[in-house]
Amino acid sequence: MSSDGSAAECFVYITPPGAVEPVTAGRFELQAGRGGVPVGRFVYGRKYLERADAVPFDPFELKLADQTYETTALKGVFGALRDAGPDYWGRRVIERHAGKPRLGELDYLLRSPDDRAGALGFGLNQTPPAPRRQFNQTIQLPKLQQIADAIIADEDVKPDAAAEQIQELLLIGTSMGGARPKAVVEDDDGLWIAKFNRNDDRWNSARVEHAMLVLARTCGLTTAVSRVVGVGDRDVLLVKRFDREKTDAGYTRARMVSGLTLLRTDDSYDARDRWSYMLMVEELRRASAAPDADARELFRRMCFNALISNTDDHPRNHAIIARSRDWRLSPAYDLTPTAPVSQERRDLALVVGDQGRIANAENLTSQSARFLLAKPEAEAMVAEMEHSVRDRWYEIARGAGVSERDCGLISGAFVYPGFRAAAGA
Repeated sequence: MSSDGSAAECFVYITPPGAVEPVTAGRFELQAGRGGVPVGRFVYGRKYLERADAVPFDPFELKLADQTYETTALKGVFGALRDAGPDYWGRRVIERHAGKPRLGELDYLLRSPDDRAGALGFGLNQTPPAPRRQFNQTIQLPKLQQIADAIIADEDVKPDAAAEQIQELLLIGTSMGGARPKAVVEDDDGLWIAKFNRNDDRWNSARVEHAMLVLARTCGLTTAVSRVVGVGDRDVLLVKRFDREKTDAGYTRARMVSGLTLLRTDDSYDARDRWSYMLMVEELRRASAAPDADARELFRRMCFNALISNTDDHPRNHAIIARSRDWRLSPAYDLTPTAPVSQERRDLALVVGDQGRIANAENLTSQSARFLLAKPEAEAMVAEMEHSVRDRWYEIARGAGVSERDCGLISGAFVYPGFRAAAGA
């Protein structure tokens, strides 16, 4: 333990491809280095390295080898480990549960329950705990919504027999999905991430996000499966977890790392010089077992984000997964429109092309070769998606239950007037 009582080292577990039980893969320690800079060290266990089903945690940084890996980046936490930790919402719930405003980075990993994203787990015992068999069911959504509302409002949860259990169930470790309140729920088909509406949402976020996933599929994108369920007078978006597969023996788990890790960068302002679709596609082509197909898919995703003004397309909203030994681009998720004031120019979170982050047709196709697309093919792809979004967004939104009022609020997001302007204009 460190001097402040927080953990300084832990074991890292992994559920190998096709398995449902975790095994111990290695040990991670986090110490203060020179000048107080955190230093992280990881070593794979020799028994793990000898396993026939041993796989590395990520495609680049933590390769299978009998050596000690060291990093001072990301507060000393390797990207693949960070991706298995909590996001903003998860940290908030963990802090609420622990009664502390801030914890050490390793403590966040240890306090996240085992339904975190990907195939990794963390613990203080050399033997990994048995995988969780019981998940809260969709019938518990009303209670979960109530607890989420209380956490958002910083209110005390009313004491009852289920309160402690429900707070535990809200402690999900997924790093994919940002600040929106959510929890993991289960039905006969498997595990879903339940994303709750907030009282301060401008529109019904659950129905709008579901509509965007449907719209994306009409534009040729591969997306997460989703549906909306009513909870009293509220709606909840259920997004099927694509890093889990239900079997008779339990859940298999896919390895998963975020676009941040793929880019070897952080989500701080100073690190945003590497926030780029061009850099991401180059790393994706190196990691993917199907680089041509995944490069084209990422291009479509970039264009779709521009066409719906999804300015929240930051690297955490992109990921690669490995259900077997091979890595592939994950299905798209977190596709949400915004309604900016400007009609002439809109920017994405990542660099798009020669003119930086400008989200218009000319800039989208300016670096098409990096996506293994000839310029005419890329231009045709953009034009096809542009027509699909312009012609079908309203029909799909209304079909997904988005109200007429909310359609009015989001209408300015789609194929904005400046989309066909010259990038340098």
